[in-house]
Amino acid sequence: MEKTTVLDRAESANSAPPPAPKEWSNPTPAGLVALAVACFCFFAQLNGFVEQSAMPLIGCWLLGGFVVQLVVGLIDLKGGNYAGGNTFLFFSAFFMLVGGLGMFVKYDAILSGIPADATIDGYAWLALTIAVYLWTPAFFKKFGLLSLVILALDVALPFIVLIDLKVLPASFAPVPAYALLTSAVIALYYGAALVVNTTYGKKIYPVL
Repeated sequence: MEKTTVLDRAESANSAPPPAPKEWSNPTPAGLVALAVACFCFFAQLNGFVEQSAMPLIGCWLLGGFVVQLVVGLIDLKGGNYAGGNTFLFFSAFFMLVGGLGMFVKYDAILSGIPADATIDGYAWLALTIAVYLWTPAFFKKFGLLSLVILALDVALPFIVLIDLKVLPASFAPVPAYALLTSAVIALYYGAALVVNTTYGKKIYPVL
């Protein structure tokens, strides 16, 4: 009798469906905070609010953002967020990793007395700007705060390109600086809204 009971239990356990895998939480808020940190750093640098000696520290902050946005991009892609995942992925590589390492390279070049030719940055940023512009419609399928973050970047990026290519003088730097600041503020608010509203299961912070 006992033997039959044990077998029945084993068969019942084997026939039971496996537990559903727990889904990953939305990592977008962390990616938005990383974006905001980078935008604040660029805002200060473009406006001349910090000295050149701040460049290695800016590089450190950007490298931290690289780690965050790489993780966010991969989780977003795993969760099926095609536009957001791919955007965070190339932001992590080029805006964060390359931007951070570039700060160290440029500062070392300044110390050596042979400043690096930043014109090449203009060509690289040109490719990134074209990509962001062509991808922008993907963030308008459902208009919201994230759409405004991208729009502010759309304003900033071409000015950064033209300044690096020396088509525009450095006196135009405040234009992309304040566009980046706008993007950062919206990103911080939207990230906070996602975290707080999701935690409470209701709208605490109003969003579009």
